Amino acid sequence: MSTDVPDGAARPSRAGRNLPAALAVGLLLGAGVVTALLTYRQSFIGIVALACALSTVELAGALRRGAGVRLALPPVLLGGQAMIWLSWPFGLSGVLVAFAITTLGCLGWRVRLGVPGYLRDVTASVFTSAYVSMFAAFAAMLVLPADGGFRGLCFLIGVVASDTGGYASGVFFGRHPMAPRVSPNKSWEGFAGSLLAGLVAGVLSVPLLLGGPWWVGAFFGAAIVCSSTLGDLMESLIKRDLAIKDMGTLLPGHGGLMDRMDSLLPSAVVAWSTLFWLLPA
Repeated sequence: MSTDVPDGAARPSRAGRNLPAALAVGLLLGAGVVTALLTYRQSFIGIVALACALSTVELAGALRRGAGVRLALPPVLLGGQAMIWLSWPFGLSGVLVAFAITTLGCLGWRVRLGVPGYLRDVTASVFTSAYVSMFAAFAAMLVLPADGGFRGLCFLIGVVASDTGGYASGVFFGRHPMAPRVSPNKSWEGFAGSLLAGLVAGVLSVPLLLGGPWWVGAFFGAAIVCSSTLGDLMESLIKRDLAIKDMGTLLPGHGGLMDRMDSLLPSAVVAWSTLFWLLPA
């Protein structure tokens, strides 16, 4: 088959995306988040809450289109906001109580639609509450300590370094697929690039921003790389199971917001847990 492109037509990027649009959107979002973290760090919680709501709606639409799943959307949305905002005064306890109440709300809300698909829809609703809202609450909890702005910055630096290092290394050197049946474009060479970039980011950011030892930075960076990679693979599995390419179209060059949140959500849990245990405020 010929791969020639007609004169005047845009040639597809080797990276498989619209790079100018992707870079512009990424820089704009990144600048807003970094500004929030370095000025009034509690405003980051509002950013997390908005991203959580948009991602929930996006995932609900993808589940409906791909599998006919009907989320108990009102309790999932309200419960998600409760998890985010209750993390501010009550920390982890507030998140867990809000999640439990959200689960009860999902069970009750879905009753009105009757028996067909009840277990499927409730299971998907609880999954969405955990995968999006509860995981996002850990990102909000990162900024609660006095040095929380820098903790949030270390988290974002780690994820961005992992994604960027893996993306660049995979595009230019990728030869050996990591999980060909799940994500054909993800390679072991890309993972090596992620690991190298993540280690450098952790070793630099944790000592410089948080005053922690270098080995905590190295462990933090490696853990973020593993969670980011796992997050990418998990969302790839979800999309393949639903037979869709992207979760949405909100972000030019990226797809949907959930297509960018895939590595951030599990990494928020890992980042908070690692810093909570190894570098308590």
